[in-house]
Amino acid sequence: MPTEAEWEYACRAGTATPFSFGATITPEQVNYDGNYPYAGGEGGLFRETTVPVKSLPANPWGLYEMHGNVWEWCADGLRDYTPDPIDDPTGPLAGDEQPRVVRGGSWDYLAWIARSAFRLLYEPGLVLSSQGFRLCLRSIGPGPEPVRAAGAAPKGRGGEAGGPPGG
Repeated sequence: MPTEAEWEYACRAGTATPFSFGATITPEQVNYDGNYPYAGGEGGLFRETTVPVKSLPANPWGLYEMHGNVWEWCADGLRDYTPDPIDDPTGPLAGDEQPRVVRGGSWDYLAWIARSAFRLLYEPGLVLSSQGFRLCLRSIGPGPEPVRAAGAAPKGRGGEAGGPPGG
């Protein structure tokens, strides 16, 4: 599972707005309770259940359902935010009995809770229909060179090419 910082980095997909889609969202973009829109937006559809992956638009990095649908477990526990910039911060690694951070909001929550920066803390044994998880793959080495079309210029790897690390 991703750490909380990795999850938010992937969710934001290079944006600085409350949602990877911009300043607000609609039920056509995110699965949340449309009876409770964000920042005075119009109400909309409340599906009352999860949707299959790829049912709604992907974020700019091609990741689906990062906002809403299900709360996603993170690998770490709650960490303190400081005013100083930190590269790849990690909260306490959650053991079997330590609470873990969940991110993303879900189908049965309000739109403002689906923001990129919102987080909750859940006990590991808690089971809800509004929870899920996302796996992430960490590169352990540089790997093989990507195959390029004849004459194509080489591109950087991971974050250098404008996408998420590892691809």
